[in-house]
Amino acid sequence: MRYYLIAGEASGDLHASHLMRALKAQDKDAEFRFFGGDMMAEVGGTLVKHYRELAYMGVVAVVMHLRTILRNMRLCKADIVRWKPDVVILVDYPGFNLDIAKFLKAKTNIPAYYYISPKIWAWKEYRIKNIRRDIAELFSILPFEVDFFEKKHNYPIHYVGNPTAIEVAEFRKRYTETLEAFSKNNGLNIDKPIMAVLAGSRKQEIDGNLPTMLQAAKHFSNYQIVIAAAPGIDDSYYNKYVDDCDVRIVRDQTYALLTHAHVAQVTSGTATLETALFKVPQVVCYATVFPKLIGLLRKVVLKVKYVSLVNLIVNREIVKELVADSFTVGNIINELSTIVDGKGRETMLEGYEDLSRILGEKNAPVEAASIMIELLRKKK
Repeated sequence: MRYYLIAGEASGDLHASHLMRALKAQDKDAEFRFFGGDMMAEVGGTLVKHYRELAYMGVVAVVMHLRTILRNMRLCKADIVRWKPDVVILVDYPGFNLDIAKFLKAKTNIPAYYYISPKIWAWKEYRIKNIRRDIAELFSILPFEVDFFEKKHNYPIHYVGNPTAIEVAEFRKRYTETLEAFSKNNGLNIDKPIMAVLAGSRKQEIDGNLPTMLQAAKHFSNYQIVIAAAPGIDDSYYNKYVDDCDVRIVRDQTYALLTHAHVAQVTSGTATLETALFKVPQVVCYATVFPKLIGLLRKVVLKVKYVSLVNLIVNREIVKELVADSFTVGNIINELSTIVDGKGRETMLEGYEDLSRILGEKNAPVEAASIMIELLRKKK
């Protein structure tokens, strides 16, 4: 069968690549064409457009690049119609993907399957109307989404397990590099514990988060600061923020870094979940424009109590979230001080165990691929 996939950022590229491998293993005639990234390209098929040309974050960035975004949408729609896939698989990235789904429903007979469902439970809950109308099948990777979609909105979905949990577990099984070897290979000091800094996957996130995160990290002089570089972001982009900090940058080694890190500062997103699954105590950081205003509006706009996946999944505060007006150097220092050792660290690690139990051991891409293929074969 022919599968057309659309992933608009680095995490989507990762998850989509694993799904493609699972589809390929179960469907020997699988053909792929996609908007995505390097990981998807490694699996095989045709890369139509790289996600680096799609990933714009924030109102200002979207407005500035609106012509490019609209051009890419037109290209994508035309390319899908021309190629005639059996299904279009949308991977997260709702702003772009829901528009594609609307087009598919209105203008074609090609079904849209959504893998990694849009997080409408956080905000923009009105999008349930679009999902109900345009999405043939929805695949969830977060256990609490079952109640949200099925009980609250009477919309049946497939919970397939969490791919990040599987990816981390598989990496930990096969990774054998010692701390000494990792330190030597990356120019680190073996005698200093590592403070990992994950400042986001987009330039806008790095601009907003990294300066404050590094300023706080400097307070911990007995730690070495190591930045996990995002795919597609050059070291030079990070270096302009480093200044007088003694900082190292590692690339394509985020999981290895988290294996050896003692503590971390992490920008909200999938990285918070990855950090927790590696059992690294963390402070969740996220800068916003107009922080005081956003801080006031947060309780009104957001439909959930938390912003980090760790807290959302367990439904209690395990990791401290410093967002908008609470994202300050002083607050980061205070929170890091409570988790580098002692009771605060132990409590967070205990919370991580609860997280792992709730996520379970389902292999998300394999489960999703199996359901997708079964549904598509029934249609033929």
